[in-house]
Amino acid sequence: MAVELIRVAADGSIGFGDYTLAVKSKLSDFPHLGDLYKVKTFAEITKLERNGSFVYESVPGTKVEGFKEEERRVSFTVEGNANTQITLELEEEKEYRVIVDDTNLGKMSTNVGGKLVISVDLTGGRPQEVVIERI
Repeated sequence: MAVELIRVAADGSIGFGDYTLAVKSKLSDFPHLGDLYKVKTFAEITKLERNGSFVYESVPGTKVEGFKEEERRVSFTVEGNANTQITLELEEEKEYRVIVDDTNLGKMSTNVGGKLVISVDLTGGRPQEVVIERI
């Protein structure tokens, strides 16, 4: 059975990544809502780009479902098998509220480049919901 590196859900959100792959795999030029997505994924890293620009990266690799970007909010469910660092491209120098599995981790700020870095413990083997809202 072929691995789906990126997919569109019925609600219009996207899913991407596969942390179980031993060898780096990628898929380019995946069309969705007028944009072109590129995903690179395997056990060590998962990265998503939209129209050539950075969107998401996790180290080590993850599987993401329900990824939605709205005007003031990004939400998704992430699955992996280790303590994972996730980097997202958001608005530069803004404050965000970060919630992981209904636990408010407080306010975090993006840097000049708009990057927000969070850590999610995925060692328990179950997916966790992440919600990031601009304050």
